[in-house]
Amino acid sequence: MPLNLPLHGNERLGEVVRRIDASVRLAALWTGSNITAMDRMHINDHGPVHVRIVTNIALKLLRLLGAGGVVPSVVKDHRLAGEDAEVVVVLAAALHDIGHVIDRQNHEDLSLILAAPLAQEFLSEIYSEQTATLLEGEVLHAIHSHRRDVTPLTVEGGVVKVADALDMEAGRARIPFTAGEATIHSVSAMAIKKVRIKKGTDRPVKIEVEMSNSAGIFQLDNLLGEKLKHSGIAEHVEVIGEVAAEEQKIIQRYTID
Repeated sequence: MPLNLPLHGNERLGEVVRRIDASVRLAALWTGSNITAMDRMHINDHGPVHVRIVTNIALKLLRLLGAGGVVPSVVKDHRLAGEDAEVVVVLAAALHDIGHVIDRQNHEDLSLILAAPLAQEFLSEIYSEQTATLLEGEVLHAIHSHRRDVTPLTVEGGVVKVADALDMEAGRARIPFTAGEATIHSVSAMAIKKVRIKKGTDRPVKIEVEMSNSAGIFQLDNLLGEKLKHSGIAEHVEVIGEVAAEEQKIIQRYTID
């Protein structure tokens, strides 16, 4: 599945995306990750659809932050360009969940094992060996720090962490829930109807979340709120959740066995 990213003239990003789209190995890892998540564990998807959504969200977040004056870490620390920060964010988003092909538990760290050689492959010859090595480290840090309990040390890592949480429209919440079961996870996930990411006024990024039911607050507080709080970029992001004019029922009846 192609990522379909808006490149905005970033030629290095375009070549990296071309390599990602052409990679048989990565496509197999995405497929295998989804088999673990959906077919074996019966939870929400962590495969190519999730990756495509997260890479697009991450790139949009990074560009909004940059337009608002937030300097990416590879620019500040390595004296690289904003276009190189886009490469880091897209690569990390594309590779962040491939550890699911091994196991759901500790998948963030398992992803690092599989991501390192792929990052090297996708960056080679586009950059010098020194720069490619530095960027690989930044990519791996962003993958590692999408764990709930890790605070990223880079803007790029924070962007990937928040983007991962924002794949929550229409039941796509990143808190795994078992399909068909009426739990607070599944009910709150189904309450999220639309996520809009915009340029903010007081802060660079404004996230508007439209809910059909107030149960969606659980997703905002327990998932997005937690990840944002530990993202390192929270001060630059405003989140607003609103319930539709007429609140809809999600379940009719709930019983405890």
